[in-house]
Amino acid sequence: MSPPRESRPDTDRAAAPPASAPPVPVGQAEPDPYALRADDVREPPTTLRASIRYLGPGMVLSAAVVGSGELITTTALGAKAGFALLWLVVISTLVKVWVQMELARWTILTGKTALTGYSQVGPRIGRIGWINVLWILMDVAKMLQRGGIIGGTVAAFSIMFPIVGEPLGTPSLVVWTVLVVASIVLLLRTGRYATVEKAAFLTVVAFTLITVLLALGLPLTGFGYRASDLASGFSFTIPAGTIGFAVAMFGITGVGSDEMTTYTYWCLEKGYARWAGPDDGTEERARRAEGWIRVMRLDALASWLVCTLCTLSFYVIGASVLHPQNLVPQGNQMIVTLSRIYTDTLGPWAHYLFLVGAIAVLYSTIIGSAASVPRLWTNTLGLLGVVDWGDLRARQRVIRLLTVVLPPLWAVFYLFIQSPVVMVQIGGVASGVFLVAVVLAVWRLRATEIDPRFRANRWLTAALVISSAAITLLGVYSVLDVFGLGVGSGS
Repeated sequence: MSPPRESRPDTDRAAAPPASAPPVPVGQAEPDPYALRADDVREPPTTLRASIRYLGPGMVLSAAVVGSGELITTTALGAKAGFALLWLVVISTLVKVWVQMELARWTILTGKTALTGYSQVGPRIGRIGWINVLWILMDVAKMLQRGGIIGGTVAAFSIMFPIVGEPLGTPSLVVWTVLVVASIVLLLRTGRYATVEKAAFLTVVAFTLITVLLALGLPLTGFGYRASDLASGFSFTIPAGTIGFAVAMFGITGVGSDEMTTYTYWCLEKGYARWAGPDDGTEERARRAEGWIRVMRLDALASWLVCTLCTLSFYVIGASVLHPQNLVPQGNQMIVTLSRIYTDTLGPWAHYLFLVGAIAVLYSTIIGSAASVPRLWTNTLGLLGVVDWGDLRARQRVIRLLTVVLPPLWAVFYLFIQSPVVMVQIGGVASGVFLVAVVLAVWRLRATEIDPRFRANRWLTAALVISSAAITLLGVYSVLDVFGLGVGSGS
C-alpha cells in the first residue's frame, strides 16, 4: 500500500454526502460489491445524522448474534449460575468488538473478504491457509448450532400452532421444520443484501424492545432483583459446574468469530470499501477511506449496544426467574422452560407473548445465518479453485444454490438430535476456539497491509491489545478444558 500524502485537518474537508445511493439505470447491471472501481467512489458523510443513514451491516450482525447466544445459552447460564457470572456477560460482549472493527477496517482498505485474508496467513495447506482449514472444521460444528436454532424456532411454532398432532410431537415438529426452512429459502432466494438488511432490522427492533422491557420490569414482579444481586455478579468467579456454559457463552455471545468474519462481507456489500475506491495512493482516497471507516465503527458500536442490552437482559431474566426455581432449559422442553420467564412474572396470558418474542429472536438468527454462510462457503470454494469468486454471476449462482441446500441440512441435524441447548453450546465452544485464530490473523494483516496512518490511534490500539489478550486466554482455556486439562476450581 503506497503511503498517502499528509492529510488536511477535518475542517478543510467540505464534502456533502449524497442522500442515498444513486439508482442503477434501467438495463444496467448493479455494480459488483466485491470489486473496487474508481467509478463507484462516493464521499463519506461528515455528520452523525448523515452517517446513521449508512448503517446496516451491524443490524444484520445483531440479527445473527442475538438468537442462539442470548435467548438460549445466556438465559441457560443465568438459570444455572444465578447472578455470579454477570461479569462474564459484560466482558464477552465488550472485548470482541475491537477485533471486529480492526478486521473490518482492513477489509475497507483492501477490498478483501476475511476468508481471503485468512488464506494469506501461513503456513498454507494447499491453496488455502491453516485458518481457512480451521474455519471449515468450525463450520461443521456450527451446523449443529444452526440446527439448534431452527429447533428452537420450530418448537415455539409447534407449541403455538401444533397443526399436526400434539405440541412438540414428532409430526408437528417435522411439519414446522419444513415450513420454517421453506420460508427462509423463499425470503433469501434473491441473495440481495437489501433484503437481508430489511428483514434483520425488523426482527432486531422487535426482539430488543420485548427483551429489554421485560428485564426492566422484573422488579415489579415477584421475581425482582436488587442492586446487591447485580453487584454480586462482579465477583469475577466461575461457580463449579458452569464452566461448559461459560465457555460456550463467551464464544457465542456478543460478536463471535464467525460473525466477525461475516461482518467483512456485509461491509463490502453495503458499499463501504467500494465507495472508498481502489487504493491509488492519493490523499483523496485516504480521506474517503478514513470517512467510511468512521461510519463502519459507528455501525459496529450500534450493533454492540444492541447485543449488550439483549445479552444482559436475557442473563438477568434467567438469573432472576429460572435460577431460584432450579429450572434450566433442556431438550425440546427448552421453549417450555423459557416461557416460564414470562408466565411466572406476567401471568399465564404472557405465554403467547413469549412465543412471539422467541420466534422473532430465533428466526432473525436463522435469517442471518442463511444469508451469510452461503457467502462464506462460496468464497471458500473460490479459494480452493472450484468457483471463480471474481465472476459476479458465477458467485451469485453458487450463493443461491447454497441458500437452498444448507438450511435443510441444518434442519436434519435438529430432527435427529432434538436437543437445541446442547447443539448451540457445541457451536459456541467451536466459535470460542476459532476466535484465537481470528485474533492472530487480524494482527498479521494489520502489520502487513494497513498503512501506519490508519493505525496511529493509541486508544484503539490499546483496546485491540486488551481485547486480543482476553480472547486468547479464554480460547486457550477452552482448548485445555475440552481435553480435560482445565485448571482452577471452576473446571
